[in-house]
Amino acid sequence: MARALNDHPAISPATKKRVRETALKLNYRPNKLASSLRSGKSHIIGVIVPSLHVSFFSSVVHGIDNIMNEHHYSLLLYQSNESFNQEVKGIETFLKSRVDGIIASITKETMSFDHYEEIRKRHIPLVLFDRTVEGLHVPSVRIDDYKGGFMATEHLILQGYRKIVHVTAEQELTIVKERLRGYLDALKQYGIPVNEELIVKGPFSASFGKSCIGQLLDRQISFDAVFALEDFTALGALQELQDRGIKVPSEVGVIGFANESFGTLVTPSLSSIDQQTVRMGEMAAALFLEIVENGAAPRDGRATATKEHAPRTVMLDPILVVRNSSLRRPFSSLETGGGGIDL
Repeated sequence: MARALNDHPAISPATKKRVRETALKLNYRPNKLASSLRSGKSHIIGVIVPSLHVSFFSSVVHGIDNIMNEHHYSLLLYQSNESFNQEVKGIETFLKSRVDGIIASITKETMSFDHYEEIRKRHIPLVLFDRTVEGLHVPSVRIDDYKGGFMATEHLILQGYRKIVHVTAEQELTIVKERLRGYLDALKQYGIPVNEELIVKGPFSASFGKSCIGQLLDRQISFDAVFALEDFTALGALQELQDRGIKVPSEVGVIGFANESFGTLVTPSLSSIDQQTVRMGEMAAALFLEIVENGAAPRDGRATATKEHAPRTVMLDPILVVRNSSLRRPFSSLETGGGGIDL
C-alpha cells in the first residue's frame, strides 16, 4: 500500500487508483515513524532557543519556519530558558526523536559543548544562530555585533552625548564581547576617553538595567547616555531614570539592542539596533539545506559522500532604529544602518 500511495513507478496506474480509493474509505493515514525508520529521514528539524518570551527568538523561529515549511520540513521546538541543563536535555530529546538536523542558539550558562560535539559525531547537520561558538566549527548566522555596538555608540555621540554608560554582561558570549568592542572603538574614534566606571557588567535583564542605573546615580557617577546590551536591560534603565525624575532624552539618552516589539509602546519610545531576525532565521534554514544538498553523512555515519569544506558564516548587517529615547537633535544623515548581508 505504501508504495502505491507514494506513486512508485513499479505500481500500475490502475492499482494506484484502487489503493487510493481504499485508503480513503478506510481513513488510512501513513505511519510517519515507520516511514522515517525505513528512509532514515524524519523531515523534522529540532530548533532550540534560550527563550520564546523574547520576541527576537520567536521572530527568528518564524524565519526558520518560512523556509523549512517550503521544503516540507516540520519544526520540533525546545526552549532552554537560559539553562545549560535544559539545553542538554533538549539536545537529547532531539537525538531520540531522530531529527534530520538541529538549529540552535546557546544559553548564557553554556560553557561546555560536549552535547553539541555529540551531534557532529552522529553526522547530524548543526547550524548555530546569534550566539555562536567558533570552536565548534559549524555553519552559523549572526548579526555583526561589533558594527551594531559601534553604531549605537556613534549615534549617541552624534546626538551630543559624551559620558556614555555601557550596560553589558558577565558572560563570555561572542555577542557580548563584540558589542563592547564596538562601544570602545566608537569612543576612541571620536576622541572620548574610556571611563571604566561607566562599563557595568551583570546578568542582563530589565531588573539589572534598573538596579545598575540606580547604583550609578546613588554613587553620583556622572553620565548622560546609556547603551544597553539588549532592549530589556535598556527598558529597566529607562524606567529607573524616569523614577528618579531624570528627563529622557534631554538629560540622558537611552538605546538598546534587538529592536524588541515593546520598543514602540513605551514612553519615550526606545531607540535600538535591529538584528534582521526573520532574515536571520531564513538564512539559518538556508545553511541547513545547503548542508543537506552538499551530501551530509547519514545518521549511521557509513556514507563517504560528505563534502569537506570550512563551515560558512553568514553575517547580517545591523540596522539603527532611532526613536525618542535618544533623539535630542535632528537625526543626522550619517546615522544610517546597512540592510544587506556579507557572506
